[in-house]
Parts: sequence; C-alpha cells; structure tokens
Amino acid sequence: FISTVCNFMSHEKCLKNVKIPCSCIAPSLVRVPVAHCFGPPGHYKRKFCTVCRKSLESSAFRCEVCELHVHTDCILFACSDCRQCHQDGHQDHDTYHHHWREGNLSSSARCEVCKKTCGSSEVLSGMRCEWCGILAHAACYIIVTPECTFGRLRNMILPPSCVQLFSRNFSKLHCFRISENLQTESDEDDDVDGSTQGSAKDTQISTDSSKQTLKIFDGNDAVKRNQFRLISVPRIAKNEEVVEAALRAYYINDDQQEYELQTFTQQALLSDDVINRNDAAEDSNFGSVFRESIPEAWIIRAKPKDEEVIRIYPAWLKVGMAYVSLRVNKDSSTQTVIKEVLPLLGRQTECFQNFMLVEVLMGSKQVQRMVLDNQELILNRLKDIRKTSIRQMNQTRFYIVENSKSIVRVNLFVGGLPTQLSPEEYTNILKDELAIKTNVVSMSHIYQAQGAVVLEISCFSEAERIYMLVKDTTVNDKPLNAVVIPEVRASKIPQNCCPLLVFVNPKSGGLKGRDLLYSFRKLLNPHQVFELTNGGPLPGFHTFCKVPSFRVLVCGGDGTVGWVLGALEEIRHKLVCSEPSVAILPLGTGNDLGRVLRWGAGYSGEDPYSILVSVDEADDVLMDRWTILLDAEEPAEGAENGVAEPEPPKIVQMNNYCGLGIDAELSLDFHQAREEEPGKFNSRFHNKGVYVKVGLQKISHTRNLHKDIKLQVDQHEVELPSIEGLIFINIPSWGSGADLWGSESDNRFEKPRIDDGLLEVVGVTGVVHMGQVQGGFRSGIRIAQGSYFRVTLLKPIPVQVDGEPWIQAPGQIIISAAGPKVHMLKKSKQKQKKTGS
Repeated sequence: FISTVCNFMSHEKCLKNVKIPCSCIAPSLVRVPVAHCFGPPGHYKRKFCTVCRKSLESSAFRCEVCELHVHTDCILFACSDCRQCHQDGHQDHDTYHHHWREGNLSSSARCEVCKKTCGSSEVLSGMRCEWCGILAHAACYIIVTPECTFGRLRNMILPPSCVQLFSRNFSKLHCFRISENLQTESDEDDDVDGSTQGSAKDTQISTDSSKQTLKIFDGNDAVKRNQFRLISVPRIAKNEEVVEAALRAYYINDDQQEYELQTFTQQALLSDDVINRNDAAEDSNFGSVFRESIPEAWIIRAKPKDEEVIRIYPAWLKVGMAYVSLRVNKDSSTQTVIKEVLPLLGRQTECFQNFMLVEVLMGSKQVQRMVLDNQELILNRLKDIRKTSIRQMNQTRFYIVENSKSIVRVNLFVGGLPTQLSPEEYTNILKDELAIKTNVVSMSHIYQAQGAVVLEISCFSEAERIYMLVKDTTVNDKPLNAVVIPEVRASKIPQNCCPLLVFVNPKSGGLKGRDLLYSFRKLLNPHQVFELTNGGPLPGFHTFCKVPSFRVLVCGGDGTVGWVLGALEEIRHKLVCSEPSVAILPLGTGNDLGRVLRWGAGYSGEDPYSILVSVDEADDVLMDRWTILLDAEEPAEGAENGVAEPEPPKIVQMNNYCGLGIDAELSLDFHQAREEEPGKFNSRFHNKGVYVKVGLQKISHTRNLHKDIKLQVDQHEVELPSIEGLIFINIPSWGSGADLWGSESDNRFEKPRIDDGLLEVVGVTGVVHMGQVQGGFRSGIRIAQGSYFRVTLLKPIPVQVDGEPWIQAPGQIIISAAGPKVHMLKKSKQKQKKTGS
C-alpha cells in the first residue's frame, strides 16, 4: 500500500502496525509550536523530505536547529515542530520530553529498545531524539519513557529552561545569530519556486493522453503569489474525484464533501481582492488566458457551514496536546466561546474577562499569534482563514490564554563603537546615529575597552528597528554590528552542569568551520554556539557572564585562539566563572598550540559528537601567557624631516612564540603574498608550499642578526652566537610541529614546560637550519631560559608574535609574564588509545 498523500509505503500485513502519522495530520500533533530556522537552500545528498518522504534531488531547505529536511515546494506544508531551545513566555516548562524526528539516520543506526538496525539510506525510517540522540524504530519509540535527560552530553548542554529570549519580530536566524550570507537570494526565489518546482515534480505523471493536468490554488493568498500545485486526473473524472485529488495535493485530510472547486474566472469576477495590487492590469485578463490554454486553474473553496466543532487548547498546559472540543454556531463570538470553555477546563469560578482567545498559525518559518476581538464571530473568522488559504486553516489552532502583563525584554549587543567613552557619550552616539527612544531603551552593560554596549529594549518594534538600522550605520568609518542575545538564568542551571561555550571561526580551515557550526548547533543548544565573524568573542562571554561554571571550545587556528584568550583576559573580571578552561579544535595552518594539547595537527572531518565527548573528558592544564611591550625609540620610517614623534609603546599578548629576524621575515613575505592573492590560500598544503618558496629565496643571507640586537635575560646580558633568527618559545611546538628546543637533557637549563613561568630562547643560523629543524634532523641553538627579557634593537627588524608579523623600529622590546596563567584543556590519553584500537 502507498499513501496517496505522503507516499508512505507499507505491506498489507504490516498496515495494522503503522504508527507514523501522515503529513496531513502532523500539525495536530505538535506539542508546543516552534518555528524552524531555515538557512539558504542547498543540495543534500542521501536525505529525504519530511513532508512528501521522497529523496531530495534538487535544491532543498534544512533547519539549522533540528534535523528537518524539506523540498522547496514542500516547505509550506512542514509545520512548526522545531525543538524548543529557549523560553519565550509561551508554554514554558522545566521538564523536557524527547523531541522525536523521523528518518535521515545512518544505515548503521541501532534501536535503543530492540537493538536491531533502525536507519536506512533508502527511505525515511527510524526516530531520533534531537536532544539526547537516542534512536528507535517507529514501532519501538512509543515504549521509551517520555522524559529526556539530554544524553551523554547532558553536562555540556545549556538547558533550554535556563535560556530566555523574547523574539517576536526577529527571524529565527537572528535569534540564533546565524549569518545570512546567502539568505537574501533564497528568499527572492521562494515565491517562484513554490509554483515552478511543484509543477516540475508533479507533471511527470500526466504524459498519458487520457489524463488532464489542472492548476489548483488553495485560496486568495496562493492566487496573489501565483503559487499553485498541479494535479493529474482522468479527463472524465467525477467532480468528487477532482476535489479529493486537490485536497490531497495540499495535504488536507478533510471530507471532500465539505469543499468545492471554483473556476478561476468566476473567482476573478466575484472577488476583487484576488487581483494582485502591483500589476492589476496583467492579472485581470488571467481569465481569458486560462480559458484557451490548459492547464485549467481552479480554486478550492470550503462550503459555508451553519455550525462546526473547533478545538480549544489551554495555554497553561506546559506540555502536551490536550484540548477541548466545542460546537460553535453563527452566533458564537470569542466571548461566548471563552465562557463555555472555562467550565470544561475546571476554571468555572474564574471571571471570563481574565482570559483571551489567541489564534495561532503554526507556519514552518514563523509562528504567528493574534488575539481575537471579544465580539468577533468565530464562524466568520474560520471562513476568512479558509478563504485566504485552506492549508493555513489546517495549521491554525486556538488557545485560551490567561491575561497577564507580558514583559518584553530584548537584549541587543551593539559593537564597533569608539572605545573608552563615558556612558553619557555612548548614549549620545546612539541617540545621534540610531535615534534611540530612551523611554524604552536602556544600557544594561558597557564594555568601554572593547567599544561595545548591551541595550535592554522593552518594545519589540523598537528592538527590530535598531537591529536593522545598526547594520547600515558606521561611526568614525567603522561599521557597527548588532547581535540578539539570549538571557541565561544562572539560578536554574543544574548543579553538575558545566555548559560549553563554543566559538567557531568560519573563515579558518577552508569551509570546515561552516559545517562545524551546523553540527554543534544540532548537538548542543544553538544559544551556546557563536560565530566569531559576527561580533567577535564578546557576545558569547557576555551571554555566559552569570554562568557559575563553564568551559570554552575554540574552533580555529592559533590566531583565533589568541583572539579568544585575549578577549577572555579583558573581560575576566566581569565573569562569575573568571577562569573557564579552554579546549581547541584546530582549523588553521600551523596549529602549534593544538598539537601541544593533543588536539591534533588540524581538523580533518572527525565526528563532531566524539570531539565533544573528548572535550568532556579532557584534563585541565595551566599555560603561561606573556606580555610583550614594544617601545620604539626612533620615529616610524617615512616620517617627514625626521621630526615626527616616536610610535607610542605597543603591547601584544603572546601564547606560543615570538620570533625576530629570519623567522619573522619569512612570515612577513608569506602574509604579503596572501594579501596580494587571498583566493589561493585556502589549503594547508598550498600555504606550506609558499613558505618553502619564500624560504629558498633567502638562502644566501649573511648571518649578522646578533650584531643588530642585544639581549638581557633576568637582568643579565647574554652574548649571542652568530645567528640569523632569535626565537622565544612558550610551547614545545614551532612552525607546524617542529621541536626547536630539542629533547636532549642539559645541565644548564630546566626541562621546558608550558606552565613553568619560563620562556626558552633559541637561535637559528638561517633558512637551511630552519629547514633542518622542520625536518627533525637538528634542533635550534639553545641560548637562555628565563622569565623577564629585554631586547634592544639597533635597527629596524622583522618581528612576529604567534604568526602575526611586522617590521619593528629600533628601540626596546620587553617580554614578561602576563597576569594569571590560563586554564587549557588537554585531550586525555586514554581516549586516543580507544579510538586507535
């Protein structure tokens, strides 16, 4: 047997065991309506559409928060059953039930209940909870206890009941801070696709000459947008058969006798609001066009009723789909419905004026709520909805809600402002640039050193206006950025929970960052995953500022790790958990810090779930950080007449190493090559090739760096041997994994560690020596070990700190330990043995 609505297939003998609901009744099974978060359309191999159950060959949509995949022309029929990642004032609850999603599992997936395989790459099959990841057959999942404990990652997940976000007017992409780089293109195609794709997919049926193809609209809204579905029926079909086929095309399960088809021409004459207001002239001769050409166009209309039964859902039920059915007639108004419903729900003693009736449209992209007027006649309202769209009627519910003073509080992080201003000056800038209304907008936090403020806004439309305006505003030629920030209620976080704050740099490591963002949003709560290109690390740290204990995962190269550690150092005093441990998922080219902490040489597509498990099991280690003060005594080069002021002292933080001379010079040449042709530098292999080429050009260098600099270690002058490069190392990995210090023991120096409060100083004699160190044949020349260094430059010399190179003017460089040591996470050894076996 095959379902004529959703293509579900079953043997005759298995029919009695079918537990999967058809797409046409899916909206009635939604517990708490939550809209999906669709990114731009893409191509997803070996995935199936949740609505029509067919495979996704052409471009399709996927939800960025749950496992929903859907064809472009099926998207309207998906209902709002995304997972609830935060509380928004509607049906908030603290106990979480499994959030089941069918299909798109790997073919090796095993059922939790009967332990047999439940996945398939041929059809939609098997169920998976989108919080804890538990898998089960469609027939077995009903036995699983409904409460979800969030599974293996429970201690890292930010529980949804602890996150609050009032987001009425913001799209889901804004709420989850997902960049919309391709979003605009997909929106524009949307209307077109709805009609054309539908036709392409369904017309294949009607090559047979005994059949005819009809265009079906489901109401005035579809006509305005020119979104129709095609059906194929026998040329001598009865009216009922055509109506039934039309209803099926729109996933409607109702009795076909309650509907009729109107031809498009009748319709155009009857109703003026069908005519599209933009191009009325073009539309008004639709009728004649359709009469001569096939396919004919018809509109599904509901026959008028004198009474019907509606379902009323009580909104105070936190979970569940319980409702009461109520018969309404042509005199029933909102007020009479409320009066009749209260006794049925055991609230007869309460005054009906304390309640309101809310109409909720559970669209896949947006859940729209509208409070019905007390005098509104219910049957008229139902008639209007059906006239607009029969499909929307199928996705509409009525909730009875208690009148309560709803609090509106939207938190907006605004960055890119000038630094170190007073609160009054920030307020004035915002008034001038964004015309903020101070009666509904206040500044809850100010980050002067970073030039950022957090606005608390008590009006949705004002929040939306500011958000949109910030995108096009620059202050002192610097663009502002805005991020919608959820509120984490720290008091509700369970005792043993230590949520993971994830930062991903989507620009690091080819495009792997994009895929990781998607995977981590799925495995955790999307509110704990931050894109660094969207406002940097500060919005993430601000969101977690009240969390009593958390850890950090940084996905990016060494530069990204330095950026996050620097931001953490600046904001540490404002965090309740002032010393979170930091794990690394290396995405860059060198990844020296990642190597030392056993996270590997670079991410090569490992399973994101096992990475999170490794982070959970990782060991806490301390690491020194160093402050480098660069004080140029002479004016910068190119100053007019040499009268210019010397450069102000510059302070840089260092985690890995600092190089002077040849090492920095190669790095500088590489950076310049990358800036000239950035497009070529997207693979680690190519990047390393350029380093080699740049190095070969420097082979004939003379060795006299030691004549141009003086070194003082812990107040003692140190004589330098004949070298071309001087390198200060904090970690035992340099230039993509080479050991510059070497492993042999030496009485003069202690064995280096990353937390010993000492830096090692090493010399290299030139490019050839550096190449031999890289190849593992030699190590560098050991010069010193200490905790306070002063380097005097006698002429301009290339300098690099953690891979960022520049030319430093003559003067002093002072290197000393920076603040407290940082807590890093080192991958534990046992884990590696297991995976190795």
